[in-house]
Amino acid sequence: MSQKKCPHCGQWSEWSNNFQDKCEHCGEPLSKVELDRAQKIANEKEQNEKNWMFYVHPDDSSIVKFFKKSGNLFYMVFMTIMTFLMWLIAALPG
Repeated sequence: MSQKKCPHCGQWSEWSNNFQDKCEHCGEPLSKVELDRAQKIANEKEQNEKNWMFYVHPDDSSIVKFFKKSGNLFYMVFMTIMTFLMWLIAALPG
């Protein structure tokens, strides 16, 4: 355990290098910047998943779910083949 000075009240608090730790005196987060950054990353990840063209919404019909899952499968197979071909092109000259 180490200690960190609270940016809000100026008191020293026990800190386990976790960005979710709170000040023992005022209850404010000790690492507000890292906490905001982690929240922003989580929000961006959720937005990227929902903006994906093959994202399966819970309220989609069964036919739409089938086609979206099929699209995901074909996309994954296509990307696997393309990745292998790019690796092969890069590995052959060397």
